[in-house]
Amino acid sequence: QLQLVESGGGLVQPGGSLRLSCAASGFTLDYYAIGWFRQAPGKEREGVSCISSSDGSTYYAESVKGRFTISRDNAKNTVYLQMNSLKPEDTAVYYCAATRFGVPKIVITTGLVGYWGKGTLVTVSS
Repeated sequence: QLQLVESGGGLVQPGGSLRLSCAASGFTLDYYAIGWFRQAPGKEREGVSCISSSDGSTYYAESVKGRFTISRDNAKNTVYLQMNSLKPEDTAVYYCAATRFGVPKIVITTGLVGYWGKGTLVTVSS
């Protein structure tokens, strides 16, 4: 069974950091671009970042550029999202998604993906 499982969410104060993980089971991430999306209460889903399967190229939404870093460890079949300088407006459920041979900018701007995880909640509040 193909599955993506997010972890690492939680409550953090403004200015703090969290690292999200997206672990795959049932398939290898080697051939998949992995994207992170988020959805805040009452808002539409937003693409956050994506990393390619081939050359490790990345794409970030303007709202997180310079604060978030995406990386992958194919040996562990896992992708990470390091989130620094968190703001209250980063509060959302964060989802990872896999797209076979996806192009990062297209994945994030279209939201067209193959597989979704179930999400992990990030709350930024004092």
